[in-house]
Order: sequence, then C-alpha cells, then structure tokens
Amino acid sequence: MDLGRPGGQLVRTEGEFADWAAARTAAKLAEPFTFTVDLGGALRLAPRRSEHVACAGGELVLSAGEIGFRRSDGGGGGAGGGRPGGGWEVGTVSNLSTGYCPDVVSWPAVAAALDRLALPHPGGFTDPVVFRRCPGCGRCGIVREEHYVCVFCDADLPERWNVDDVPLP
Repeated sequence: MDLGRPGGQLVRTEGEFADWAAARTAAKLAEPFTFTVDLGGALRLAPRRSEHVACAGGELVLSAGEIGFRRSDGGGGGAGGGRPGGGWEVGTVSNLSTGYCPDVVSWPAVAAALDRLALPHPGGFTDPVVFRRCPGCGRCGIVREEHYVCVFCDADLPERWNVDDVPLP
C-alpha cells in the first residue's frame, strides 16, 4: 500500500457516514472497524484487520483504535432517517492501536470527530488501553490491571504516557 495516501475511508460529514454505512453489508457492520482521527480531526475508517498506520496513510494522528456501530433505533430505518447519526450510534470504541499506541487522553479528539458526524457515542473509550514504552528495553506494551511492569524485561514502567518521548536504546 502507498502510505503517501490514506487507505482508510475519510468520513467528515453525516452524509459521508450515511453513504459509508449504506455501502457495507449487515455482516460487515456487525463487527468493529479500525479507525484513526487525523491531525485535522477527521475520522478515517477501514476494515477491522487493517493496520492503523495504513488507515492513516502513514500520517500522524490524534487518536486511533477500534470502533463498533449499531442502529440507534434497534435496527429499523434507513440511512439518514432524520435522526442524528442517520439512525446509527457508536456501541464500542477503544484506543487499541499497536501502531500508534495512543493515550487514553486522546478521547476528546475521537468525541469531536463523532460529534461532527452527529453520531451518539458513549462519552469515553468503552475499552481503554494503557500503553507505555519501557525505559529499560525500549519496547512498547500494554499495562494490564495497573501493573506498571514491562512484560519483556520486568523493568518498572512510568505511570505517565511516554510512547513518543522515550529514546530507544
């Protein structure tokens, strides 16, 4: 894939989201999608098994993760439908992206992108992921159950997000 051009579908308006959703089968819409929020605040969507960096065209992002949509009216109605989000809402959203390892504080960028699409959302990551880079071995990992210890070398991990600001060994 040419990383000079974003691989994810750019979705900037309610209409673009309605068109995007209408072009997907019910089976595809039943599973989460890869998403990124670009530096301009726009949402990009790609199939779940897509790499986040490819979805963003190799560009820097404000946030990234996985997002699942559901019908806000229980499944009826068509795209548009006169309701905010065209009858769709966000059911699940996480910052799970091992390509970007976004901090949980990236939520406001996601919320702003979803608000521009008039998509109701849960108000925060439903499945937040805590990423840290180990100052000892330089590897990035997920902190589980507030256990701030590197799974690769057993070094202590900082409590502050540091994925981009720790020099690699």
